[in-house]
Amino acid sequence: MMTDPIADMLTRIRNAVQAGHDRVEFPASRMKANVCKVLKDEGYIRSFKIIAKGKADIRIKVLFKEDAIVGLERYSKPGLRQYRSYRAMPKVLSGLGVSVISTSQGVMSTREAKSKKIGGEVICSVW
Repeated sequence: MMTDPIADMLTRIRNAVQAGHDRVEFPASRMKANVCKVLKDEGYIRSFKIIAKGKADIRIKVLFKEDAIVGLERYSKPGLRQYRSYRAMPKVLSGLGVSVISTSQGVMSTREAKSKKIGGEVICSVW
C-alpha cells in the first residue's frame, strides 16, 4: 500500500529525468492527471496520455530540451497539509519555477491561482 501516490509520481518523473528516459509510466488517478495537465500547460512535459491496459496508467513524454525539469519537490504531505492564500503563494526560484495548487476551482498553477485570486493546497513545486 502506498501512502502518498503524488510523491511516488514525482519521484518517478525525477528518476526518469535523471536517467535520461524520454517517457515514464505510473498508475493513474484524477489528481495525478490534473497535475500532469498543469505540468504540460506550463511547458515542463511534452505530453501525457491515460492508457488503459488492465489497470489505467498515465504515460508522460518528458521534455528534454534545455533541461525543462531540473527539480521536483512535494510541498504538502499527507501528515502536514500546506494551505496558502493567493497572497502567500510560495515563489519557486524567484518566479522561475511554478507550484501546483489544488483549489476549489480545480488544480492549477500558482500564476493562474494568483490571477483568479484564490488560494488552496500547495501540492508540489517544479523548476
